[in-house]
This record gives sequence, C-alpha cells and structure tokens, in this order.
Amino acid sequence: MAEYPAYPVGLRLAGRRVVVIGGGQVAQRRLPALIAAGADVLLVSPSATPSVDAMAETGEIRWERRRYQDGDLDGAWYALIATRDRDANDAASAEAEARRVWCVRADDAEAATAWTPATGRVEGVTVAVLSGNDPRRSAAVRDAVVEGLRDGSLTANRARTPGVSLVGGGPGDPDLITVRGRRLLAEADVVIADRLGPRDLLDELPPHVEVIDAAKIPYGRYMAQEAINNALIEHAKAGKAVVRLKGGDPYVFGRGMEELQALAEAGIPCTVVPGISSSISVPGAVGIPVTHRGVAHEFTVVSGHVGPDDPRSLVDWASLAKLTGTLVILMGVDKIGLIAEALVRHGRPAGTPVAVVQEGTTAAQRRVDATLATVGETVRAQGVRPPAVIVIGEVVNVGVPAAPTA
Repeated sequence: MAEYPAYPVGLRLAGRRVVVIGGGQVAQRRLPALIAAGADVLLVSPSATPSVDAMAETGEIRWERRRYQDGDLDGAWYALIATRDRDANDAASAEAEARRVWCVRADDAEAATAWTPATGRVEGVTVAVLSGNDPRRSAAVRDAVVEGLRDGSLTANRARTPGVSLVGGGPGDPDLITVRGRRLLAEADVVIADRLGPRDLLDELPPHVEVIDAAKIPYGRYMAQEAINNALIEHAKAGKAVVRLKGGDPYVFGRGMEELQALAEAGIPCTVVPGISSSISVPGAVGIPVTHRGVAHEFTVVSGHVGPDDPRSLVDWASLAKLTGTLVILMGVDKIGLIAEALVRHGRPAGTPVAVVQEGTTAAQRRVDATLATVGETVRAQGVRPPAVIVIGEVVNVGVPAAPTA
C-alpha cells in the first residue's frame, strides 16, 4: 500500500476510547495531544516515563501496569502502538486490523493503518503535514507553515485583532519578542513604538503600516503619557488595528496599566501581550543568573529613574541594603553613583560586585564591571549610557569560566 498516498482526516476523539500500548518516549510525545482532544485514553504498559506517570497520577489517562494482552483494543476507536517488543506490536496490530481500529505503529510505519502527521497549532488553526515515510521533511514543512502564520509572512485571511494591543517587545533582540506579539505586529495598521522597543522589527512591516515614534508625538498642553493615550484612542476609533510596541514587558515600568485604563474608559478593547523583561534577560545575555543556588535566593527589581534622596522616590533603599540577594536596577545609569552610596550607607558592603550591561541582547551590547564603591566613577569613565541594566550582588561573579587560551 506504500504507493498510495495517505488520506488525510481529522479525528474527533472527545469521549472516545484510545488505547496506547507502551509508556516510553513516543507515548510521552503523543499523549498530550490525545488528552487535549478529549480522548478517553487507556495506557497499557508495565512501565512509563516520569512524565507519563504524572499524567496517570493526575487522572488525565488510565494506566494498566502490565504488558499488552489480546482484547485490549476492544471498544477502541484509535490505537497507538509504541513498545520495543516486536512480537507484542505485531499482535496488537493484528488485533487492530481484525477489529477495524485505526492503528499507528511507532516501530513500523508500513505495517500501520494510520500515520501521525507532523502537527502544529496557530490561533485555532491546526497544521498537519504528511510526507510518506520522511518525518523530518514533514516536520520541516510544518515548521515553515506554522512560523509563516505566526509572524504574518503567510497570510490566512484571518480577522484582525480589534482595538489596541499592548505588546511587550522584549529587551531589544528582535528574536526575543513573543510569537503572539510578532503576529499582532504583522496584522497592524498602526504601530506606536517606544524608543526601547525592538527597532529592527519595524523594518519588516509592510509599507502601508503607519509607524509612530512615541517620543515624537506632539504633546501640546498634554503630558507625554496622556498624548500617547490619546493617539491610541484616536487611531483605534478610526477602525485601525493598533499595536503599542513597548520595550521589555508592558507592566514592568512600562506604564502599560495607565494605557489600558485610558483605553477602557474610552470603551476600546485591548489585548495585553507580555514581554520578556530586561531585568532578567539582559543579565542572562551576559552570563549573569539573577538567582543561583547557594548564592542568591531572591532578586529585586527597582526603578532608578529618581535618586534615593528625591522626595518622589518610593523605594526603601535602607531595606534593600539589608537584603542578601540580587538587586537589579533599571533606568538608573545617571543615578547609580547616588544609589551605590545609599546602599553602602545603609549597610551593603562597598565591595559588592556590580555589572552594568548597556544595550543588552543587541549588537551594541557591552558589560562593565565594578563594585558599589567604584561603580559611579566607572560608569562615568567608561561613558556608559542608557539603556542599561545594573546588577548588584554576588551573582555577578557567578558564571562559566573562560576557556584557557593556548
């Protein structure tokens, strides 16, 4: 039957019995999709991987801890045979044939009556690819189609997301935006972008998309944030799909909630897409873990846009100085000297290591190391400028040792 192509079909397995024989890696990969389809899954296997065991423990599947026996496929609609025992696989496959149960065999595709396609899902669309006995090709085609649908390069005539989407663009590297954020960008009519957003993504937008630099919105009699809110509302009321592209995450010093509240008051629907915060991703990009076993059991993220002695500051620097974990400061380059002095004054050792990472995750990334005693002068001497993430704590000295040179 190999000369005939497989007939594609979508099985509706909700509430229907599916028998999986074998509890190894194949079952571990296939079971989640069967569970998601609502199938009544019976696993027959004397052993299972820890992940499969957990599915049984939580009641997602039923597990009979034994080898396959004739009659196990009674009442089944679909079977997956995935053991290392060829005789057991042959016997189960013969039972499936006799009972007219569609059967997938992990060990012998030619002996099976059904094949499992390479499958992906995007916004309610299931992509399933079969290419005969070439699973790598199936996976490659699947990945290409799914990626195209996700990033918008392959259109599917789907409805645009109405209103405004507040999208966290991540720390700067365009590859670090979420899949959903990238798709919404591809669907946008208007993009209102922050300076710290992933700028390279703007070059990928179709020519009809209006890109507005939030820093250049004319403020008139309004505060900057109010002007941005008004721009979002104005374009959304004009029936356009609007993306507010922010650096990092919309809710980590991003004023995302202020924009969401303004949109809600105007009756405009809003979608919030979280982003990777620079507070953890930028240190990670230069090899600094914000937590590490035996070194730091907590990390605190602080805005440094106002100094410790500024009456507008809401930060309890005295309490922060007493913590032993990692302190991550955003927007604090020009205030780091004052911040370091305050931490030392309140008890943090002057020799505490500090790393300042400028333009992390981008091609211009650079790291400057110092201590609390020296960081203010070091930042000035090295000409460090925003945007930069400052990491304070012993984790700065944790990392993979440099390889020895010949």
